[in-house]
Amino acid sequence: MRKLVESTFVTLDGRISNPQDWSPPYWDEEHSAYASKLLFAADALLLGRATYEGFVQAWPSRSGDPYTERINAMPKYVASHSLTEVTWNSTILDGDVASAVAELKAQPGESILKFGTGELDRALIANGLVDEFHFWVFPVLAGTGQSLIEGIDVTHLELVETTPFASGIVVHTYAPV
Repeated sequence: MRKLVESTFVTLDGRISNPQDWSPPYWDEEHSAYASKLLFAADALLLGRATYEGFVQAWPSRSGDPYTERINAMPKYVASHSLTEVTWNSTILDGDVASAVAELKAQPGESILKFGTGELDRALIANGLVDEFHFWVFPVLAGTGQSLIEGIDVTHLELVETTPFASGIVVHTYAPV
């Protein structure tokens, strides 16, 4: 069975909105190496609609390095109630998203990497489908924006690993209890 691994950027005050505005000053070799480790351990991406729409605006026009080539080539599964068409080697998940993701996890292959948090997480967490959470905590306070994961029931997690970077980022890896 494949693992579903979530990777999410978050500020010290628990905000996830607009990481493109507050995270770039911390992108360095350690950041790139950790991101590559996650990406190259996966053979598919799972994205919610908002993350897909942001990524599809940025990634397809890039090329020239192994990370970019990998992310562009990978199959992508998009959870959306409103999209009717996708590009960038993507497929819209039909029907019940929890059932569709469970079917993806049952297929042979490497991990499925999910970027971002939002509405999709409520269904994934409620159905016990996330195997690992990688919360990249950035040393920045945003003050406003969407909270990390809103509207879920109390969910206990076990700390599996903590990875500090010289830049001040700390990645906390958690698994469901």
